[in-house]
Amino acid sequence: MTAVSIVTIGSPRLTMGFDRFDRIDLDRHRALHGALSVPGLEELMKITEAVDLRGRGGAAFPFARKLMAVAKRVDLPKDDTDGFLLPGEEDDRWRWRGGPQAVIVVNGSEGEPGSQKDKVLLTRNPHLVLDGAQIAATALGTRDIVVAIESETAARSMRAAIAERRMPAEVVRLPERFISGESGAVVRAINGETPIPPGRKVRAAESGVDGRPTLLSNTETFAQLAVLASLGPDLYSSAGTESEPGTTLLTVGGSTVVECTLGTPLAAVFAQCGVQPGQGVLVGGYHGEWITPEAVRTAVVSRAGFQAVGGSLGAGIILPLPEGTCPLKEVARIASYMAGQSAGQCGPCRLGLPDLYRSIESLVDGSGSPELVRRAAGIGRGRGACSHPDGTARFALSALNTFARDIEIHQLNGDCGQPCFGVLPLPVPSGGEMKIAIDWSRCQGHGLCAYLVPELVQLDRYGYPVVLDAEIPSWMETDAQRAVAMCPALALRLVPVMAKQGGKRPNRQ
Repeated sequence: MTAVSIVTIGSPRLTMGFDRFDRIDLDRHRALHGALSVPGLEELMKITEAVDLRGRGGAAFPFARKLMAVAKRVDLPKDDTDGFLLPGEEDDRWRWRGGPQAVIVVNGSEGEPGSQKDKVLLTRNPHLVLDGAQIAATALGTRDIVVAIESETAARSMRAAIAERRMPAEVVRLPERFISGESGAVVRAINGETPIPPGRKVRAAESGVDGRPTLLSNTETFAQLAVLASLGPDLYSSAGTESEPGTTLLTVGGSTVVECTLGTPLAAVFAQCGVQPGQGVLVGGYHGEWITPEAVRTAVVSRAGFQAVGGSLGAGIILPLPEGTCPLKEVARIASYMAGQSAGQCGPCRLGLPDLYRSIESLVDGSGSPELVRRAAGIGRGRGACSHPDGTARFALSALNTFARDIEIHQLNGDCGQPCFGVLPLPVPSGGEMKIAIDWSRCQGHGLCAYLVPELVQLDRYGYPVVLDAEIPSWMETDAQRAVAMCPALALRLVPVMAKQGGKRPNRQ
């Protein structure tokens, strides 16, 4: 994992002890957080509703609703005192009654390059996450816990924690891709299927792992659940705002994880991290929105606070764009990456995202317009197999407002004179990635390539190919190789993608 610094604003909860220990083992965890408190299902429902605990993976779905949705579909074994058996304990009173048994899934996938908070939790204090998973499992009367993780470092830490607790939990590795964290993709990966969204909405609470009712939530969500059960709703609500109590984790600039109370001014977070808003700030990650430097001065860290300035808290990703780099070129870099990160199983991803990238590239060279971007972003709205095309469109559309002056400069001059330093984090190519190129000494404008791979090649008004300057997605590699082989003039080539500045390249499975 990339070196990450930890910053706390206010009293730490999730990051307690991080200033003293690189990794908190079970004994240290119990000394810091106390003995595990395990409320029954009804009590757990009450306390999560009392503080309106929401998922911290981006969608902010109420945890109590997820819990109830699963509870309605399982046969909950109870003893005379209405308590639930802890995972690992044996008792004849707890023999399963034959109904469907729930599965608890900790979604530890963090495929977005700008996020580090979940990797930090899984690596530095995996026991806090496991406490939350065990609390949920006990309330639902199950012992089946699965932790889905991309990072090998985090996976090793979690396996060690499971061994320390002698807990019957399983760690499943996921490929490090942007869409790997989508809930349907996580369930498919655990089930041994291709880890992509299923293409149609399937609620995990109804049919998740092995077709069983599944409670799936983000890493930080389970850690927050453990803190809530330990403190109780009153003490938990002593931090934060009335409507959004507690603390939250942010990743600022791709390399600093901040724990702060909800309601903290965003300007105070920037001051503590030693960063400036620069030309604009992306909040909520690459499915989020750009906000202006002026908005940063008034924004507070909360769902409502970010919405008030046109942003979204999402998974807590905060990416300032410093002065000196071209905003439009930076946005185009990310749009290219997002087009390549799709599963390629629906039109809005296969054709819509490449078109969106092309429309942004036309802004860079001054030939395009905001209207072309809006049109490209709107074609597939609400029609994707998952939220990836809508999220990418939201990212692109918000850039039109924040960088309106830059667009005007590019339209007038064809450029703004600023280079692209690649400051927005992207994975660093490992060397095996390819893109399509044209040998213009051979090309005769047959146009077959545009027919075979319309996602990557379009024809200009003279019938000659215009190639998408982007990495070929893994799902298109076979089609791209076929297009190269079938080119009548042998003009089509596959060439390596040169390393781009900024970011890191995650290991591929």
